[in-house]
Amino acid sequence: MSSKDILKQALKLKPDERFIVVEGILKSLDEPDSSLESIWVEEAEKRLKAYREGKTKGIPLEKVFK
Repeated sequence: MSSKDILKQALKLKPDERFIVVEGILKSLDEPDSSLESIWVEEAEKRLKAYREGKTKGIPLEKVFK
């Protein structure tokens, strides 16, 4: 079944049933991807190490939001 077919079927549902479908789809998009999570943790640790070793400098918060 194609996404267009699914949409056609979903639009036939009652509003409260459509809400349940939409809510379920949106929740599925918010689930963290564990492989991406581990990549970001590794990157954050590398950046912190570089900062602590003086290989990189921090940027003041005020400048970041300017």
